[in-house]
Amino acid sequence: MPTSPAADSALNQTLDSIRGVGPRMLPKLEKLGLKTVEDALYHLPSRYEDRRQLKRINQLRSGQQEVFVGRVLAAGESTTTRRRRKVYEVIVGDDTGQISLKWFRYRTPWLKKLLPIGKRAVLIGEVKHFSATREIHHPDVELLPDNVDPLQVLQQDPLNFGRILPVYPLTDGLSQKQARKIWSQLVEANADYVESQIPDEILQRQRLIPLADALHQAHWPHKQSDLQKLEQGRDQSRSSLVFDEFFFLELGLALKRAGVKLEEGISFKLEHRYTLPLSKMLPFKLTDAQRRVLGEIKQDMCSPHPMHRLLQGDVGSGKTMVALMSALIAIENQTQVAIVAPTEILAEQHYKTIGHWLQKLDLKTVLLQGSMSVVDKREVLQQIADGDVDLIVGTHAILQEGVEFHRLGLGIIDEQHRFGVKQRSLLKHKGQNPDMLVMTATPIPRTLSMTLYGDLSVSVIDQLPPGRKPITTLKFPGAQRSKAYQLIKDEIEQGRQAYIVYPLVEESEKSDLKAATDAAESLENTIFQGVSVGLLHGRMKSSDKDSVMNDFRDGKLRLLISTTVIEVGVDVPNATVMMIEHADRFGLSQLHQLRGRVGRGADKSYCLLLPSDHYSEDAARRMQVMVETEDGFRIAEADLEIRGPGDFLGTRQAGLPDFRVANLLRDVRLLESARQEAFAYIDKTQNLTAAAAQPVLDELLRRWGGRLELAAIG
Repeated sequence: MPTSPAADSALNQTLDSIRGVGPRMLPKLEKLGLKTVEDALYHLPSRYEDRRQLKRINQLRSGQQEVFVGRVLAAGESTTTRRRRKVYEVIVGDDTGQISLKWFRYRTPWLKKLLPIGKRAVLIGEVKHFSATREIHHPDVELLPDNVDPLQVLQQDPLNFGRILPVYPLTDGLSQKQARKIWSQLVEANADYVESQIPDEILQRQRLIPLADALHQAHWPHKQSDLQKLEQGRDQSRSSLVFDEFFFLELGLALKRAGVKLEEGISFKLEHRYTLPLSKMLPFKLTDAQRRVLGEIKQDMCSPHPMHRLLQGDVGSGKTMVALMSALIAIENQTQVAIVAPTEILAEQHYKTIGHWLQKLDLKTVLLQGSMSVVDKREVLQQIADGDVDLIVGTHAILQEGVEFHRLGLGIIDEQHRFGVKQRSLLKHKGQNPDMLVMTATPIPRTLSMTLYGDLSVSVIDQLPPGRKPITTLKFPGAQRSKAYQLIKDEIEQGRQAYIVYPLVEESEKSDLKAATDAAESLENTIFQGVSVGLLHGRMKSSDKDSVMNDFRDGKLRLLISTTVIEVGVDVPNATVMMIEHADRFGLSQLHQLRGRVGRGADKSYCLLLPSDHYSEDAARRMQVMVETEDGFRIAEADLEIRGPGDFLGTRQAGLPDFRVANLLRDVRLLESARQEAFAYIDKTQNLTAAAAQPVLDELLRRWGGRLELAAIG
């Protein structure tokens, strides 16, 4: 990282300052997201090729990128028996054996010129094995002059032979040869300007090398480097770059958490004016886990500093009740509470559930949504500003300009994975350092919570309410659909209820999915004749949705055919079957949420997965995970592995940092080490106020100041 004006100037240069990058090449590099020299230095190879020695043909290994010399023995065009595709095949050999080279996309005159019969060439490619034959598809070719030692030719081209070579992520119009030439010059001229600001004692303790050396080695590994470690991202150069990235992120999160402790918040008093009456009204007792978590929240709320707490709890674990009890503490202290939900359906569900209990306590709740009429919205905004309402439930609409609270004491964000750091900050600035409680039913693997919520304290409701039975999850391929329907009929005949969920409301021209609306009509007239069937989807009016849900809750409807609007908030203890059509089209988190709608009563429950006729390998893995476990955290870990961190959270705005080198799945150990070192360094330097910590603070603000809202510290 730059520490001097010269380094700053060098690393911030545009890429056309590099030899070989002209007006044609520049847009190609920009397509890769590279604008400055520093960007390009951190554009590391995605893998490596071992070109340290030439192999004999009998030494070539299947599945490996190999470099060898062969003489062209035969060449020509033929047609494959499968799919009748044209292929250009070249047979090459040496005194140990022969191998076939194949091109499926080619220009015949060009290939004849590239590999004339009788000539020798250096060949590079991945060896594939098909029954008794070995072949290489679309190899790289370097034609050798007659009577010249191949090693002599290779030594004249050290950028492409005789070493472990970087293989870069490319874009159209950029070849590996061009990339190697560009990065060779770029690294040589600029890597030494990059300096680590991590204190030496930490570098030594973690056995890390200087960033400049790490960049040199990551791009152009030493000849004696361990290829396997390089490929797995476990070599010392990559580890040093990853640690550096994690250290500054965790430093920012540690500083943020310390900042929260330093800020003056509202010190709430426990008066029990509303919490005690509510606990007497409830038809159930809180679980031990709910009580433990509530104790942690109370402790935070009574402290003089703002609470910043993440509440994780699996589907049906009772987070809403914990949120309600927390809200009542704030209301007892003459402050308002805002609950922000990601969708109107979930906001309405909270408004009804929480509003029901608040009404019994003579407290006022309002609902604020983007879809409200101008007149209704104006009236609600006035009530909020005047302090006439105690609790406000809404969507993103709460975060918009023009929403002013009389005195906001507690902000609650539900389904936190759909919101980012920015949304948390917007809600926080609606009051004067209000307490913040963020909740999620999507269990977040530890790796992600350490990076996304490192500034939050974490509470986990790790216990389901008593009486919740395990849910049996079964997969029914298309041919077994009738068995799934029979299971539903059997349950309905025994007086129980069932859901059938579809991904879409109605057929679209682009989709072959069965429509929920068509299915409801068809099933009611055929398989479930005589059964009372209801239909629920997102395009219905709220009053119609309420009517259908109430009929299902009251048992007037035995089968509910629905889209994913029932993913959250629906609680019908008598419903024992959740059948999910096109289960392959749903993500793991969504499948887990849908399954959580059953298993809420005393009877055995089932989740039936019916996939489409054709589905991907990832979809098969997701369904297998559902069949194998109900553990939300295991499901989340599997989801993270299948999708990767970016997609796991849905959007970039979810707050996931754009790591240039680090990989959250591969580098967990380094993340934990970096976190420990960062938090210890914050304590040691009194929140980076010690003189020796100034370069570290400067670098932190340069990298993360804006993203983590640390500018005030500088």
